[in-house]
Amino acid sequence: MDPAQLLSDLTAGHTAALARAISVVENARPGFEQLLAGIHPRLGRARRIGITGPPGAGKSTLTERLVTAWRTRGLRVAVVAVDPTSPFTGGALLGDRIRMESIALDSGVFIRSMATRGSLGGLATTTREVCDVLDAAAFDRIIVETVGVGQSELDVGRTADSTVLVLVPESGDGIQTLKSGIMEIADVFVVNKADRSGAEKLRQEIEVTLGIRQGNAFRNVRAHHGFRGKVPRAAPDPTGQPAAWAQPVVLTVAAKGEGIDELVTALDAHYDSLESSGGLVERRRRRFLERTREVVERAARRWVWNETGAQRHITERLDDIVAGRVSPYEVAVEVLEELKQGERV
Repeated sequence: MDPAQLLSDLTAGHTAALARAISVVENARPGFEQLLAGIHPRLGRARRIGITGPPGAGKSTLTERLVTAWRTRGLRVAVVAVDPTSPFTGGALLGDRIRMESIALDSGVFIRSMATRGSLGGLATTTREVCDVLDAAAFDRIIVETVGVGQSELDVGRTADSTVLVLVPESGDGIQTLKSGIMEIADVFVVNKADRSGAEKLRQEIEVTLGIRQGNAFRNVRAHHGFRGKVPRAAPDPTGQPAAWAQPVVLTVAAKGEGIDELVTALDAHYDSLESSGGLVERRRRRFLERTREVVERAARRWVWNETGAQRHITERLDDIVAGRVSPYEVAVEVLEELKQGERV
């Protein structure tokens, strides 16, 4: 693989080159870091939107509808759909292209399914780097759909510019709204399948939970005794600084295309808020900081296990560890001391 030629074909808009570049990055083939370094100056055009939520919430249908809405505006859209890997067989279904059949043949849409390969957090380990490849390929929107593992999938909040949390009524999600992690990463909340009973109740639960955090609870709950006053969604800052983003709750019926325009409007408003407040620059700075640390850690692991005597030392001391004569922690200290002294064999 010639990274320079692949980069040239990628930026020229060749779909085959895009697919190949993603495979090179996803599988960490020789030259993948050189390719990623080459595309780095081209990053920053695409908006990255994360779609997360529990299984069965309709994330794929919602994604399909969002893609259709953006395509009507003439925008090129890429979808990275992450599916869980079986801990028993190592396989993954990767069926999102089938679920999104109405957009799969659109030349302005690129859909890539990825397996988690055992990674926790709702994304594959290389998802962010694959998004970089798509960004360099001049897509306007990149949607990252997580596996739907629930409260633990927080990686998407560190990957996307805007994160959408999709919930549905009648599935116990009211309890989930009280949990911290997943609530804190969401920029926009969606109550999908809103034609079901309980949708309005779930919306109120979400807004009350958000209001408690913001000191603005019960803003859309009708008061007793006929009082119809309205509480402002976010009080203006007397210093003139932009008000903190107040996460909206959008009701949708993705299967019927209802509420999608409102969701697109909310996502545009969030992006505008990020730009005006400086939050977009800060999010991307934090993303590059984390990326650089990940690259260093990956290179360090590769060096420790492939180019030093760390593995040999552990193997030699394994009988002592099993017999209880020494602990893994003590052996780890021995390995680190050898590395500090420059031991390589």
